[in-house]
Parts: sequence; C-alpha cells; structure tokens
Amino acid sequence: MNILVFASRKGGSGKSTLAAHLGSYMAEQSRPTLLIDGDPQGSLALWHQVRDARDLPLYVGTKNLAATLAKARRDGVEWVLIDTPPNAEAAVAEAIRHANLVVIPMRPGLFDVDAVQATIQVCRELKKPYAVVINAAPAKNGSDDPMVKDARGAMQALDVPTWAGQITHSPDLSLSLAHGTGVNEFSSKSSGSEEIGKLWRALARSFEAIEGMTGKHAQSA
Repeated sequence: MNILVFASRKGGSGKSTLAAHLGSYMAEQSRPTLLIDGDPQGSLALWHQVRDARDLPLYVGTKNLAATLAKARRDGVEWVLIDTPPNAEAAVAEAIRHANLVVIPMRPGLFDVDAVQATIQVCRELKKPYAVVINAAPAKNGSDDPMVKDARGAMQALDVPTWAGQITHSPDLSLSLAHGTGVNEFSSKSSGSEEIGKLWRALARSFEAIEGMTGKHAQSA
C-alpha cells in the first residue's frame, strides 16, 4: 500500500487541492484509494461532500492513524492520500512517520520557500523520502517564469528534490473542485489535467524506485 502525505507549514500552499485532484485521477483509473483529511479546516472533506460519490472514500481525522491504515491495507486499498494541517503539530509528524513519500507543495515566493524548510527538516529527521511540488505557478512562456526559476534555484541550493514540472494556476483547477470533481473529470483536455497526469506519473515512478530500494535493503539485511 502506497501512503502519500501532503505536508507544509504554509497555509494555502495547495495540499488539499493536490490531494483532491490526484485522488480523483486515481479513482478514474479504478485504483482503490482512500483520502484522509487530517486538516481541521476540512477543505478536502468539503470537496468530498460536494462530490457525493462512493468511488473515493474519505476518513476524517488522524486519531488512531495506525489503525486506520491497517484497516485500509486489509480492505485492499492501494493508495492512501493524507492531507495535513499547516503547522508543525505532532499529528503532522505522525502522518509523515507513516508515509512512503511526502509531497511538499510550494507556491513560488519568498514566504513559501522559507516555510517549506520546517517540513523538510521533519522529513529528514524521520528519514522519509520527500519532494517539493511547485504549485499555483505562473504560466510558462516557453520556459519557467522568473519566480519559478528563483524557487527552483532556492531548492537546489538547499539540496531539496523538486519535481521538474509544475502545477500552473488555472481556473479549471478551481472550478472543478467547486463541482466536486478533479480537473481530469471536469476538463480532460485542459493543461491542468495534463499537469496533474504528469505529476501522477512522476509520483508512481518515485514509488517504484522507493519500493526497489526497500527491497534491496531487505535482501541485504
């Protein structure tokens, strides 16, 4: 079972947004997926309520997280997406402790570059794989926007793995959530849908690599 945690100390970075869009993408591909909304703000739960469909189950809260994940594994869930609050509370560290991979969404800007470092530190302390995803980015005009270039440069200077793509700020991403859908369901031909698909494929490759490394370590132990 693949456990993907969305974490960032910065509010509005896009944790719930990415969890919703990726979750709907997985559901469309008939991959058994569980969403866990661990953020008291409840954005993911609100979207799920508007969605009003049973193709993508949701659990609210991170209390007894280990038991929730154990049940999901018994139920044959393949993917678990955990949304976390924008702080450094124990619940965030607990979610990261269970993660196979942590996605740290980051808007390209000074405040976000500074804020992600606290989450990165937790991931490093817990020895958990992580990657920054640049979210709500200005559209490309043949190449990365200067703000995106600066953000990538800052992450490179900090030796932080960062997804080569970006999620561009797009009306389709917001409109689809308002209808309880993912952008792939709302506008499958849009650039937003294409970017979410690229992110999904990059994450899938990352999980394959992590699983391969875990297998090697188990064999050598």
